[in-house]
Parts: sequence; C-alpha cells; structure tokens
Amino acid sequence: MADIDIPEHILALESAAWAEQRAGALTVATADAVQAAYREHAAATEGLSRLELEMATKRAVRHPA
Repeated sequence: MADIDIPEHILALESAAWAEQRAGALTVATADAVQAAYREHAAATEGLSRLELEMATKRAVRHPA
C-alpha cells in the first residue's frame, strides 16, 4: 500500500476515539466524527478509498513506528 498523507485533524480525531475506546468510554458522537472525517477526506481525494484511509490512520495511531 502506498503511503497515505493523513491530515493532522484526522489523526487527532482517531487518537481521541482510540483513547475513549481503551477507557471503555467511546461515544457515538466521537465515532461519528471520525467516520465523517474519513468519508469527507476520501471523497475529496482522488483515488483514495475511505477504507484505505481508515486503515492507514488506525495503523498510525495504534501502532506508531
């Protein structure tokens, strides 16, 4: 998979969602915000699927190198 340029605001949203999830307190509002950001960015970026963006973002947040 090619490197994907992930905007900082999406990384911040996913980081917040991951922190809530680990604490057992993930809210629908947080999850919806992350998914909306994925959809909007993928739609605005030619050739990038929402799934590719989501997978790359989660990998960057949950498993940083």
